[in-house]
Amino acid sequence: MDWADIIGYWPFVLGMLATGVVSGVAAGLLGIGGGAVIVPALSTALLWMGFDSEVVQHVAVGTSLAIIIPTGIMSARAHHKRGALDMDVFKLWAPFIVAGTFIGGLMAGWYSGDVLRIVFAVMAFVIAANIVFSFQTRLMGHLHGSKPTHRAAAFVVGYLSSLMGIGGGSLTVPTLVAFGQTMHKAVGTSAAIGVAIALSGTLGFLISGWGVSDLPPLSVGYINIVALVLVGAMAAVCAPFGAALAHRLDQKTLKYVFAAFLVAVGLNMLWKVLAG
Repeated sequence: MDWADIIGYWPFVLGMLATGVVSGVAAGLLGIGGGAVIVPALSTALLWMGFDSEVVQHVAVGTSLAIIIPTGIMSARAHHKRGALDMDVFKLWAPFIVAGTFIGGLMAGWYSGDVLRIVFAVMAFVIAANIVFSFQTRLMGHLHGSKPTHRAAAFVVGYLSSLMGIGGGSLTVPTLVAFGQTMHKAVGTSAAIGVAIALSGTLGFLISGWGVSDLPPLSVGYINIVALVLVGAMAAVCAPFGAALAHRLDQKTLKYVFAAFLVAVGLNMLWKVLAG
C-alpha cells in the first residue's frame, strides 16, 4: 500500500473514531449496543469507498455486533456498579438470546444486502413507534410473570438483533419495561444482555461470511478488523460516560430524541434500497 492509499483511508479512520464516540455514549445512555449508529455509519463509509453493495451491509452488521462486545461490557459494568443490573432476568434471557442471535447470524448469509436493509428499516420504525406510543406495554404487560413469554421474547429479540447488527437494547429495554422493570434497571440489564447477543451474533457472522469474495481488506468473515479496532476502542472508552449521563438526564426527552433518530436511519436505509 503506497502513501496515496494510506492518505485515502484517513477520512474512513476519522469517521470510524467519531462513530465510536457517538455509539459508546449511546450505549451507556440508552442501554443500546450502539448498532443503530454503527451499522448505517459503517455501511455508508464502505459504499463511499467503492466496496460491493451486496456485502457492505453484511460487513456493517457483523462488525457492529463484534464492536458491541467491548461497548456492552463497559456499559454493563458501569450500570452494575450502580445496582441497575437484574441478574435473575439476565440468567433467564441469556440462553435464548444466544440461540436466537447465533441462528440469525448463520442465516444472514442467505439474505441479500437489501433484505437486511429492509429488516433494519422496518424494525427501526417499529421501535420508534413503540417508544412514542408504548403499545408493547399494553400488549405484553399482563405477561410479565410468564417465564415462557420471557424466553420467547428473548429468542425473537436475539434473532432480529443479529440481522440488524444491534445489541438488542432498543428491543430489550421496552420489553423489560413492559414486563415491569424500571427504566434504569431495564437499561442496565439490557446492556449485559447485549454482550450475549454480540458474542453469539459475531460468531454466526464470522462463520456465514467465511470465504465470501469481495470483502473489504482485513476482514475475517463479515467482521472488518479495522472498523472493529477503531470504533470498538472509542466506544468502550465512552460508554461509561453515557451510563453516568443516563442517571442524570430526563429519560422521556432521551426516548423521543432516540425515536426521531431511528426514523431518520430507517428512511435512509429504505432510500438505499430504492435508489439501488
